[in-house]
Amino acid sequence: MAMKLGIQAGEVVLDVGCGVGGPAREIAIFTDCNVVGLNNNDYQYVAPNPFHYMLTHCCRIDRARHYTAKKDLSSSVTFVKGDFMKMPFADNTFDRIYSIEATCHAPSLTGVYSEIFRVLKPGGTYATYEWLLADHYDASNPSHRQISYDIEIGDGIPAMVKKSVALKAFEEVGFEVIHDEDLADKDDYIPWYYPLAGELWHARSLGDLLKVSLMTRPARYISHGLLGVLGFLRLAPPDAMKTADALGVAADALVAGGRDKLFTPMQLYVARKPE
Repeated sequence: MAMKLGIQAGEVVLDVGCGVGGPAREIAIFTDCNVVGLNNNDYQYVAPNPFHYMLTHCCRIDRARHYTAKKDLSSSVTFVKGDFMKMPFADNTFDRIYSIEATCHAPSLTGVYSEIFRVLKPGGTYATYEWLLADHYDASNPSHRQISYDIEIGDGIPAMVKKSVALKAFEEVGFEVIHDEDLADKDDYIPWYYPLAGELWHARSLGDLLKVSLMTRPARYISHGLLGVLGFLRLAPPDAMKTADALGVAADALVAGGRDKLFTPMQLYVARKPE
């Protein structure tokens, strides 16, 4: 993504929906640029015991700053709390902008792309890995709609849209799309969704095998029961089991969408703001 964006040393780059800043740190190291991470999660959960702490997320910005300081990157990677639908930055601030599986959570792609367009300098580039439905998705097909709905509910997405909608959004706000590629549709022998499907035969290392085995049906049943017991004993948040169930439904829908090529989690767009 950094190469596709054409990031140069010393440039100021915005990470929209940065999470805990993993990509921001890697891109800063790779290109010697300065990255500003934007995230709206400033919630600090005070865990009553260590089990609660392990099973919940604390403030993402605090975690991002902590991990960044450990890598001695605090001077080049910084973080700001803000809504990506109304960014706290002046017009034409950033040389480059990117987002990774983040803008799918926006109420509208046109809205978030217009904000990205506003804060990007003329001639600058924006790249995104977007979660999108295929253009052959049929909302009147119950199977198609169920897959989309389960992904939306489990992953906190307001409404999934088709690739054509994303392209129209770029056009409406003034971007010129210079790269359009579905990185999930490469006819690879090993599909992108194999960890979610618990397909052990696709594991490529012992660590990979362990990760994939946790998504097999027996492992999911065990973890479901364990979370229920921990919640009953007040050693885990009371809704932990419900949250895990929702994530499990979403995982199954992601696999179904991947197999039927109804969905991609990595549609790569690179767009340019005209001079």
